[in-house]
Amino acid sequence: MIIERYYCYMLTHSDIQKIIEAQREVFPTKTEFLDYKDELRSDISELHGAIDKYMAKADTYFQEMTALVAKVNRLEKALKRVAVKVGVKLDL
Repeated sequence: MIIERYYCYMLTHSDIQKIIEAQREVFPTKTEFLDYKDELRSDISELHGAIDKYMAKADTYFQEMTALVAKVNRLEKALKRVAVKVGVKLDL
């Protein structure tokens, strides 16, 4: 009786085949994984290049904005000096 219960809970040959098939669909083989890894490296390399380009553009933009602020400050100082000499009151 115990042996009969034991056999009813054992996996059959078809159960084992189903597990093997499911494993093949879910888990990649080593070659599939290596191919995926190469694709992933390529994608990361492309993203790295895009980020570098963006950072270069952002750096240029920030440098231009810094130069523009300095230029505006110089022009305001010059305008204030002219206003003082002419005798005009400015509200800047």
